[in-house]
Amino acid sequence: MLKSFKLLFMLLLLLVWGTTRATGTKISYVEYSLPNGLKVILHQDNTKPVVAVTILYHVGSKNESSDRTGFAHFFEHLMFEGSDNIKRGEYDKITQNAGGVNNANTTQDRTFYYELLPSNQLELGLWLESERLLHLRIDSTGVETQRKVVKEERSMRYDNQPYGSIIEETFKRAFKVHPYNWTPIGSTQYIDQAKLGEFIAFHNKFYVPNNATLSIAGDFDIENAKKLIAKYFTDIPKGKLPIDRPTVKEPQQTAEIRDIVRDNIQLPAVIEAYHMPSQGTPDYYALDMLTKLLSGGESSRLVKAVVDKQQKAMYAGAFPFALEDAGLFLIFAIANMGVTPDDLENAMDEVINKVKGGDITDHDIQKIKNQVETDFVRQNSTMAGVAENLANYSVYFGDANLINTEIDRYMKVTREDILRVANQYLKKENRVVLHYLPKENKEGK
Repeated sequence: MLKSFKLLFMLLLLLVWGTTRATGTKISYVEYSLPNGLKVILHQDNTKPVVAVTILYHVGSKNESSDRTGFAHFFEHLMFEGSDNIKRGEYDKITQNAGGVNNANTTQDRTFYYELLPSNQLELGLWLESERLLHLRIDSTGVETQRKVVKEERSMRYDNQPYGSIIEETFKRAFKVHPYNWTPIGSTQYIDQAKLGEFIAFHNKFYVPNNATLSIAGDFDIENAKKLIAKYFTDIPKGKLPIDRPTVKEPQQTAEIRDIVRDNIQLPAVIEAYHMPSQGTPDYYALDMLTKLLSGGESSRLVKAVVDKQQKAMYAGAFPFALEDAGLFLIFAIANMGVTPDDLENAMDEVINKVKGGDITDHDIQKIKNQVETDFVRQNSTMAGVAENLANYSVYFGDANLINTEIDRYMKVTREDILRVANQYLKKENRVVLHYLPKENKEGK
């Protein structure tokens, strides 16, 4: 059972898809833009006969209207429907027949598509992505098909998955004015209400070259790749509509928000979500390192105290929900049998308060930095990881070279920095607390 809870927590982490990090080895790349605004980043690595062709569209759920949520995620699916030159349902078959795989994901801030292919299939990957960009088929058949798919996904992964609504329930309480109020899955009600023309308008606005970054990493020749990119992407028209970015700032929270959520679960859970600054800010790095102190391994503070010593939780962990705008610092624990949410919350807070009181050693700091360095190596160990990292750094920070240098920002974090952010952000008036409880039976118990 414990393994299943750990898997659940990792699945929650997969919803984040925030800025990923670089290795300690310098990664070379070539970066340029086409006249239509498409940004191109190329990393050549001929050590393995594979290539990752990726494209990042700078559109996520925060670019949607409050009465039409779920559009970006809907397009994650719709973009596989086919094009003028690819028959419906053939996109996956073409990739698989070439010995590759493809997929996509959507966050609050962006939508990301990729093909992992044998290196001799680079041109195929470029053609597939250019077809999506230029000739995507948006018709009633595809829209109705994907309406059903999206509703089924929501039902399986969120509505009927134990603890599956945690992110959604937390964010809608933490954000009152910012569009992070809703999550990428959106509302099936609004997807059902939307007309074909609304989907077409959303596509015409956001899925254009000047809102996209084509990032390729792997076994290819850069000059040849440039020629192929020119062949398939140069003639695609630049988008004509202004691309809106939310400018609203979430007001500072001044009082703790508490609530109870009834779910189809057997064991209660406690979620504490503290407002935190956006990714890439100085305090973000200290907060990220704080999560490693709290839950980075079996010897971390929460695991040792709440899970092992007090045995009040089946699982306890913390992670920064890092976003382009200000996000959330989440602490999450599932109670052991017979433990009340109040008892579990008190145990979690006791750990936090000890840290805020100075329970951090120089040994802790060195251990955390070692973990960070290991993460940098691991997360750029694949061509897909390198391609995505380059795109993320370029889009979110305007500096793809952070793939080589962001680790320096972590290494500069001190014990005093971590203590300061713990006391500055992990305050009751800055948090949302949710108690997840089993649904009541017919007798109200």
